[in-house]
Amino acid sequence: MINMAKNIAAFGEVIMRLQVPGHELLSQSSTLNYTFSGSGVNVVSALARYGHTGYLVSKLPSNALGDAALSFLWKLGITHSLITRGGEYIGMYFLENGFGVRSSRVTYSNRSESSFNTASEDTYDFKEIAKQIDTIHFCGTTLAMNDSVRTQMKIFAKEVKERGGTVVFDCNYRPSLWGDNGYVKAKSHYEEMLHLADIVMMNEKDAMFILNMQTEKKERTEQLMELIPTVAKKFDISGIAGTHRSINDTNIHSLRAFIFKNQRFTFSKTLTFPVYDRVGAGDAYSSGIIYGELAGFTPEKTVLFAATAGMLAHTTVGDTPMSSKEDVLRAMTEAVNDIER
Repeated sequence: MINMAKNIAAFGEVIMRLQVPGHELLSQSSTLNYTFSGSGVNVVSALARYGHTGYLVSKLPSNALGDAALSFLWKLGITHSLITRGGEYIGMYFLENGFGVRSSRVTYSNRSESSFNTASEDTYDFKEIAKQIDTIHFCGTTLAMNDSVRTQMKIFAKEVKERGGTVVFDCNYRPSLWGDNGYVKAKSHYEEMLHLADIVMMNEKDAMFILNMQTEKKERTEQLMELIPTVAKKFDISGIAGTHRSINDTNIHSLRAFIFKNQRFTFSKTLTFPVYDRVGAGDAYSSGIIYGELAGFTPEKTVLFAATAGMLAHTTVGDTPMSSKEDVLRAMTEAVNDIER
């Protein structure tokens, strides 16, 4: 059990989500609903809901957009004290909901000019910030932005590591953010972050495509079980977690989660469920892994808690996980014995 609440921070951008109502295309609709999110926002708000103190280390514009974002973060239970203000722009993405064989579509806009992504390297006092937190979360979508942001991530991770804190890195590779030759561009930066990380979110595809690792295996689980232990050993990572997802044509998804820890894999039961809103579900899973690790759960309980949190995130609109710890534990009881190794 948890002896005390931890101070958990995320370093990342606050993004404005502009969603087309229903299943219309952006070219059809004249109305957009907006909220604010980002991988770090999603993870620390979930962990704040689970009983920890969640901080966001970021920069917001000094205008009404920044005010609105700050107000939204407040409602999510995120502590503001490590957020700075300045600049004029906030990153945005437009979401069109898929239907049937048509996939949902995300279109990013204005991210390169956002206050966070244009912040100078002396914006944050990482040495002082590291004294205030126990765990820091980083995401590959932040790593993709520019060299200045990448430098900030690495400095921050080193400061937390040196003070004995826990560094969490979610690979979360997005081809649209890295552009042409993306895997080649990304490889060295991912390797640096993996060397600094204690807990990593990734699967065999990340190992094969980002790290350029080779395997003769054809089936995904076999590839996973061959490559992930090699990654853990090479980069001295204590825990690697991830999911395998399958989708059928009636909007029913199946999710099987895993964690590799102490030289062994633990898998969850395959959870099958209808999807209301998929965006942000990976962050819900990550927050579940972090929570379980900090709580000292067994790998079996951790992976089931995380998979269940991810499943529940598919049932609510918006990127940000809204389930309480009690919600997740209650949903877990239906499958409490459904662990396989």
